[in-house]
Amino acid sequence: MEKTKGALEADISKALTHWEKTYLGRGSISVKSDVLRDMIIVSLQGILTPAEYSLCKDKEGLLSVKENRNSLVETGVEELKKIIYDLTGEKVISFYTDLSTKTGERMMIFKLSTDLQSKI
Repeated sequence: MEKTKGALEADISKALTHWEKTYLGRGSISVKSDVLRDMIIVSLQGILTPAEYSLCKDKEGLLSVKENRNSLVETGVEELKKIIYDLTGEKVISFYTDLSTKTGERMMIFKLSTDLQSKI
């Protein structure tokens, strides 16, 4: 049986939450995934620790937190691509991520080799 778009998006959110907890040591407060054409857009809320928020009060600390958090995610990018492939059967051709030190939200965008939305 084919999965619905909503079920697939929920599975992606669940898998990325699990990855965060096992790879980074802690998970976000909430995760929302959306399949849009040939992309999977993931919003992760509440990823910064209270200590990181304190560091973000000045520019040097803010840049340090962004750089460190982005480096951590980048080191796990191959595992993230495999998670997406295992769930969707689609190859990830590029990956983009950034984090807001104001809101504590991380965005991840997985660009796929084909239009997944049209298949589900």
